[in-house]
Amino acid sequence: MQLGIRLHDVKQSSGEGIAGFEERIEEVKRLDFKCGHLALSKMGIPSSPESLTPGYAMTLRRIFDKNEVDVAVLGCYLNLADPDPARLSANTEKYLANIRFASHLGAGMVGTETGAPNSEYKFCPECRTDEALHTFITNLRPVVGYAEKCGVLISIEPVAKHIVYDAKRARRVLDEIASPNLRIIFDPVNLLDRSNFEDRERIFAETMELLEKDIAMVHLKDFKVPSDGGELISVGCGQGEMDYTEILKFVKSKKQFIHATLENTKPDNCESCRDLILDTYARV
Repeated sequence: MQLGIRLHDVKQSSGEGIAGFEERIEEVKRLDFKCGHLALSKMGIPSSPESLTPGYAMTLRRIFDKNEVDVAVLGCYLNLADPDPARLSANTEKYLANIRFASHLGAGMVGTETGAPNSEYKFCPECRTDEALHTFITNLRPVVGYAEKCGVLISIEPVAKHIVYDAKRARRVLDEIASPNLRIIFDPVNLLDRSNFEDRERIFAETMELLEKDIAMVHLKDFKVPSDGGELISVGCGQGEMDYTEILKFVKSKKQFIHATLENTKPDNCESCRDLILDTYARV
């Protein structure tokens, strides 16, 4: 397993722009992470579609290569089920630009979640409908087709509050689009909400069974259950209720060199989160 971190969770650099970006990647290397989740818009560097040129991608690639850090995923978390035609068109163009950029950057994949059938990108009962799923598949299909042309993987991340909310739904998307360039990011905690967290081991087992051959990356975080009855709170690994034993057994036996990135860490706890995952991985 090649363990990494969301790059915007690393300690803020003193520099700005590309200089500050390079300082952050140097910090990733110092922390002995092997890869990173890159979200351009959160890094203080250009992220608009018109800025995503081959030269820009190759500039960043040299920084990653110099520090021996992989770009595990280029994040493009936009709503492909937006009912507003203009917003949907703009989102689609951003996906295409990020796919082109990823091809020059050497990113393992472009990563995305699966949206909601509203412009606010928030959960609503309609997220669970077949109509919403059909809309998402219809709008994802040309994006995947473009990824095929560019030789880039695009990976969807099932999330309990989005249109693709469980493994069965994800399996349906994969089977209907039927592309070798469409893959899965497995984020166990994102499959949970207040209604199902107590059934998490069954949910994780089902996900690993149904999506095994298509899981291309893993996200690792933890969760806490608030006493006031509110929604689950995402935290760094080891700071909540997650037991990663079975998941890391799966990774070790089925996905030996997979990229896995920590989420919801802070600069003062990322090393302890890293050590907990690596220690668990070593003993499973």
